[in-house]
Order: sequence, then structure tokens, then C-alpha cells
Amino acid sequence: MKVMCAMSGGVDSSVAALLLQRAGHEVVGVTMKLWGGDSDTGCCSVSDVDDARRVAQQLGIDHLVFNFGDDFDEHVVAPYVEAHTRGVTPNPCIECNRSVKFARLAERADLLGFDSVATGHHANIGRTIDGRYTLERGSDSAKDQSYVVHMLDQAQLARTMFPVGGMQKADLRALAASIDLRTATKPDSQDVCFITSTGGRTSFLGERIPFRSGTVVDTDGHRIGEVESVELVTVGQRKGIGLPGGGPKRYVVDVDTASATVTVGTDADLLRDQLTIDRMSWVDTPVEGKVLVQCSAHGRALPATIDRVDDGSILVTWDEPQRRIAPGQSVVAYDPTNTRVLGGGICR
Repeated sequence: MKVMCAMSGGVDSSVAALLLQRAGHEVVGVTMKLWGGDSDTGCCSVSDVDDARRVAQQLGIDHLVFNFGDDFDEHVVAPYVEAHTRGVTPNPCIECNRSVKFARLAERADLLGFDSVATGHHANIGRTIDGRYTLERGSDSAKDQSYVVHMLDQAQLARTMFPVGGMQKADLRALAASIDLRTATKPDSQDVCFITSTGGRTSFLGERIPFRSGTVVDTDGHRIGEVESVELVTVGQRKGIGLPGGGPKRYVVDVDTASATVTVGTDADLLRDQLTIDRMSWVDTPVEGKVLVQCSAHGRALPATIDRVDDGSILVTWDEPQRRIAPGQSVVAYDPTNTRVLGGGICR
């Protein structure tokens, strides 16, 4: 089979290409150039492209670089900036997977006559008795990335491969080291590629939108402080909200950018019985009832009930009250065994 393997310059995608090659597939490595600005984190630096190219040389496979910078700007960077103007906390890596890595790359694979697209994500694809595809957690629970690929549907899963999904990360690195792959000991990328470690989110957004100071109030509406940039405040945040030290811990429980108001309260004030999900996508058919719900890449999946609402949204009712999830974050439902992704969407 002719497989296009996305190679980010990290060890996971390097080993994915190796495994595909050893399985007898015709493999071509592809690196997506997404961000054209400064990058010293994530997976878009010049050195990452070079690492991917050199690994491809080591494996003796062709290597291509696709420039999807315009798509990345339109579908990832611009929405990220716009979300902050509304007091929403976006998840750009998931939007990149949705709109670029598993959309534009698949289109390019079709155009060039590839049978399948592979990535180095730690997730697994299975089949049911009646032939439907399933999206399942990666075998290494500490590295599982099923949360960030939850948007894949039946058509996408049919032509996607996750070669390293069944491996433990330690074994994966050992395999890379055994043939001296240059990425064998390379650290995992953890950060958003277009946010530099030196300037951070403040510098990035400050170059693109005007910051406004905001009033900090308690849950009774009494003014108790001020923040320099309401656009940088996130629900659940405790530090950097312009309050003096000492006293009980206070957290952001709401952000209203229209009135430039930040409401803070106690940990108990953050607790919610329910949350609403928009833009829900399903791996297979829609589901209602008892599930497990995960609200961050490495968070716990907690018991809840999901119900479809007339406006097309999904209502999540927690078995026990949970901290409020920041609007804009991805919320993913798993089956009761906590192994299979059912679908996911965006917290309202």
C-alpha cells in the first residue's frame, strides 16, 4: 500500500515511518510547513523540518515538504486570536488536526494517489463486528492522544493509520535508538508552535489585538481589583488577576469581554452540574446516555450523561459537580469502558 506518513521531526512520527516501511508499505514522508513566524517550541521550527528530512534519508524514503501556511493562518491562528477577543480559551492544536493535518493533508494524499495517511499519534483504530471503524486510546496511557484526534469520522478513519498507537513510549524510543535514528532522544514537543517560549501568549496576542484593562469583581458584583488585559484571562485562572496575596484562594469563574469584567470566586463557585457542547462531531452514530467525559488532553475522564438538545448542541450532566470548563475547550466523550472515543465538541 502507498502511504503518506506525516513526519513532524519528532521520534513518534519517525518510528511510524519506520514501522510502515518494515510492514512492506511504499512510504513517503511528508512534513507540513505551517507557521512562518518565529517558533522555538512545538513542531514547526526549521530544525524540525530538517530532522524529518534526515530521518527520511536514514530510512531511504522520499521526503516532501508541503506549505500549508495559508490554511494554518486561516483555520488556526486567526480563530485563536479572535477567540481571545471574546474571552474564549481556544485549543489550537486540535483545530490544526481538524482543519489541516487531517483535512488538507488527506486532500493532498488523494491528489497524489496515496492509499492512506499515517501519523505518529498515540491512538488506535479498530473495527467492530459489522465493519465499522472505532477510534481508541493509545496503548501507552501516559502518552494517549485520542483526545486530540477525536474529530475523525468513519471516512477519515478508513484511510488513516496510527502505527505507534500500540507501543509504549519507552519501547518506541528504544527502537529508534537501535537503528540510530537522530530523533531517538529528542524531547516531545509540548507547546503551541506559534507561541514562543520567550514572548509567550502575551507578546503574540499583543501584536495582533489591542488589550483592554478589566475590572475584577466578586460574585456579589463588588469591585475588588483590576487586570491589565481582560483578553488574557481564562476561566479557572488563579494567578495574575490583579489581587493581593493572602486570604482565601480565588479563581476566575467568568470573563465578560464586552463589559471588560472578570468575576472571581472560591473553588466552590467554579463547580457546575452541567456544561453544553457545540460543534459536536461523532466517530460513528450519535450517542446518548451514560459516558465518560474528558475535558483536557491529559485530564481524567469522568462519569456523566449526555443528551442531545433541540438546537443541535449536547448537554453534559456530571454525576458529581465539576469545575467549570473554560469556553472554547474541547470536550470529548468516551464509552463507559474508557477505551473508545465516541465524539467531541467545543465547550460553550
